[in-house]
Amino acid sequence: MSTAFTRDDIDISTRAADQFTRLYYSTYDSPARADDLPKFYRATSTLTWNGNPCQGVDGVKKLIQNMPSTKHEVQSYDCHPIPGSRPPSLLVTVAGNVTHGKNSEHPVTTPSRSIDGQPRVFFQTFMLVPDPAAPVAGVGEVAKYYVDADSMRFVG
Repeated sequence: MSTAFTRDDIDISTRAADQFTRLYYSTYDSPARADDLPKFYRATSTLTWNGNPCQGVDGVKKLIQNMPSTKHEVQSYDCHPIPGSRPPSLLVTVAGNVTHGKNSEHPVTTPSRSIDGQPRVFFQTFMLVPDPAAPVAGVGEVAKYYVDADSMRFVG
């Protein structure tokens, strides 16, 4: 049984994806990311980072702790509400550039053998699920979501 979405449903889903994308990548790029980024996930969440799987909050924290600093530039994102729940789960796709390492604030413009300071193209897909522990969103409000599944891949 499928659920037909209204224009309001699509608008609210798009706002949720916009808020999530802005908050997620600003948190990812912050000095406190090892403590704050895992809060987007739950113990049952899965993450595949460029082909390397990890599980849950602890897996995400370990991955982030072992990673150099980052600077993400989101070029585009898209959101698709998934029928079956109210509010709906969201499939969010993101494309952009990420720079790792000591020059993440000022990317290098000349070729180098090291990836430090070199921008790389990434594509990331999230399955966001409404957080059952969060207060119920009112009419026209954006629900609180957590990352149930996340897959990031370098494409360039």
